[in-house]
Amino acid sequence: MSIAWVFPGQGSQVVGMGRDLIAASAAARQIFATADETLDFGLSELCFSGPETDLTATENAQPALLTTSMALLAAMRELLGDRLEPPIAVAGHSLGEYSALVAGGSLDFTTALRLVRRRGELMAAAHDGSMAAVIGLDAGILEQICQEVSAALQHHNQLHGTVVIANYNAPDQLVISGSVVAVEHASLLAKSRGAKRVIPLKVSAAFHSPLMVEAAEGMAQAIASATVRDLDIPLIANVTAEPLRDADDVRREMVAQVVAPVRWIASVQHMVAMGVETFVEIGPGRVLTGLIRRIAPAARLINVATFEDVRALTAMQPV
Repeated sequence: MSIAWVFPGQGSQVVGMGRDLIAASAAARQIFATADETLDFGLSELCFSGPETDLTATENAQPALLTTSMALLAAMRELLGDRLEPPIAVAGHSLGEYSALVAGGSLDFTTALRLVRRRGELMAAAHDGSMAAVIGLDAGILEQICQEVSAALQHHNQLHGTVVIANYNAPDQLVISGSVVAVEHASLLAKSRGAKRVIPLKVSAAFHSPLMVEAAEGMAQAIASATVRDLDIPLIANVTAEPLRDADDVRREMVAQVVAPVRWIASVQHMVAMGVETFVEIGPGRVLTGLIRRIAPAARLINVATFEDVRALTAMQPV
């Protein structure tokens, strides 16, 4: 049964994540120790004990999630050894794409850790814009709304009159991103045209939109000096929902995904078309498991968020 490994993005962090791995897995302990040494502060203690406000800060949440996901993967490899069936594809949601790149052999863990710390700093420094989740509205209708609002605001010379779909998460869950006024206008139109709910998100900037161009430029500088290798396992890219293997393509993806939408629906559909029957979400929470259930109802879904989840894999075939 063909498998894909998928890795969650920012928002899945929770105080206590990874703490149960420390006593149970030497390989996971080493991941957390490496993270503390690489970043020169107690990231592991922040994961295990918080405080939540510090863990949630973008510049901390991003390396914390990468580290916890990689600790879980290390524990899987340690416990299962040759019984761990390799995936035919890897993917991650936004930040989770860096975990996928480590799992797929393109980045080593310390390189990815430095890059996501920088990514978090750049994104935290952006203070322009907002985002909102739109529930129960067709993507085509929402795309038209975004185009209408952007054109109207730009015609009236409104600064940053831009709103776009930032996340195509599931058929009934989309996220818009842009200037505060544009997101407000688009939210009202979405409700008037049939959206079941529109939920403002607690973010400080317009992630995955053209307003993040300065952060993308900063990431381009950071990636230029990083060691990036060809992938051993194809990555289904956020930006195109197509498989990547080449290192140069990976570099372009890491820059582009800062300003481009996360095409998660199409990514999952592509993996299903490749023959993936089992999706293993590796990381805290169950966000991607829930989204994939709505995109590919026939898929087998496995969630690995704790050491007990890792242990449970030993009873599964294939794993």
